[in-house]
Amino acid sequence: MATLIHTLADHSDDVNYCAFSSSCLATCSLDKTIRVYSLSNFTELPYSPLEGHAYAVHCCCFSPSGRVLASCSTDGTTALWDTRDGRRLAVLEQPGASPVRVCRFSPEATYLLAGAADGSVVLWNVQSLKLYRSGKVKGGSLMACAFSPNGNFFVTGSSSGDLTIWDDKMRCLYNEKAHDLGVTCCDISSHPVSDSENGFKYFQMASCGQDNHIKLWLILFADFLGVQLKYKCTLNGHSAPVLACAFSCDGQMIVSGSVDKCVIIYETSTGNALHTLSQHTRYVTTCAFAPHGPLLATGSMDKTVQIWQLDLKQPCAGQCTVENESKVAVKDWSEDDVSAWLCAQDLADFVGHFKMNNIDGKGLLNLTKESLANELKIESLGQRSKVLQKIEELRMTMISVSVPDEFLCPITRELMNDPVIATDGYSYEREAMENWISSRRSSPMTNLPLHSLMLTPNRTLKMAISRWLETQQK
Repeated sequence: MATLIHTLADHSDDVNYCAFSSSCLATCSLDKTIRVYSLSNFTELPYSPLEGHAYAVHCCCFSPSGRVLASCSTDGTTALWDTRDGRRLAVLEQPGASPVRVCRFSPEATYLLAGAADGSVVLWNVQSLKLYRSGKVKGGSLMACAFSPNGNFFVTGSSSGDLTIWDDKMRCLYNEKAHDLGVTCCDISSHPVSDSENGFKYFQMASCGQDNHIKLWLILFADFLGVQLKYKCTLNGHSAPVLACAFSCDGQMIVSGSVDKCVIIYETSTGNALHTLSQHTRYVTTCAFAPHGPLLATGSMDKTVQIWQLDLKQPCAGQCTVENESKVAVKDWSEDDVSAWLCAQDLADFVGHFKMNNIDGKGLLNLTKESLANELKIESLGQRSKVLQKIEELRMTMISVSVPDEFLCPITRELMNDPVIATDGYSYEREAMENWISSRRSSPMTNLPLHSLMLTPNRTLKMAISRWLETQQK
């Protein structure tokens, strides 16, 4: 069952895209803005909306850590924003200045991919903010992209109907005519599936297009075998072009949005339609599942974003984490609970490492890159980074669920370490507020002018936070 729990109606024009992090929802629009909302209560963050693009914003996406938000626009640029305070970190200009239609971070946040209307594909180095590689699709605009789970390959979809597989050196490895009238969106599930013919691990990919179809594919990414793409099936149900598709966090469901104004949720294994949602009054342009919890966001040309709560019999991988936390605090998890969490996060290969070191919930939360290398003997830097990223997501989920709201900075929505009182009477994290007032003299909470930029330490609040943290460690 899917229940509409909230409608966001802040954009003044078509909603083009929406994207989740572990704690926020970002939306972008033809009105040139990006808006960012807290998942705890769906209120807009103080620094939102983000303004700076000269024309329509077509796509937005969070980095894996959620600390950076990327947005791309008809103005031919991709912008990077700090999600803690809304500062614009960089403006990346597409070669040729063509309108940028889609952007996506690689899973390890090494690259940011930007695709444009002239067919150009650019990989930006996220650390240096320099162009790393560029290429071009044949005979159409680039409309869609998705990275492989390991980040070494990516897929693009074009208005000519082609799906193209590339490696991170921008070499074109495979091309498939997938949708006669053009590809509009594609997504790759992060959970592998086994192919009974040869035992190799394939990943599921979904693509949709102007031909009214959603197609499921099995895709193999392997350096020693090359890439392989196998057609699996077509999902029917829409009566008009399908503009968006996305997998749930465990790959067991696919959601799609269409010109027919409907949203359909399918069961991946059977292709059966589980839910049809028809509350939007114009074309549905975007849809996304939350990575941690049973939430779905859908956006439309009716200028709204609708938030849906899914009542699932079998929770997805990220949802398992949230449900376990609500019943048993993570610090109280047993070794078996930790093993179950690892499996749910697609980290089953490390269960033996954790069990040999008797890692329970408290031990899990205290792990560092040093202990992963020296004690658990996880040799690969990339694998250690992946484990640490999942642990950080778990910590962030715990904070967003259990921290008293008065302990969270209104700007960053993170637990305050050095709270200060501003002249508007509200308390903020010192660094966040100092960054805020360095570029403006208004209150983040009221938007009224600040009569003084003086910040006073809030020692009472700091003591209360310290006492609360002590109770969480017991």
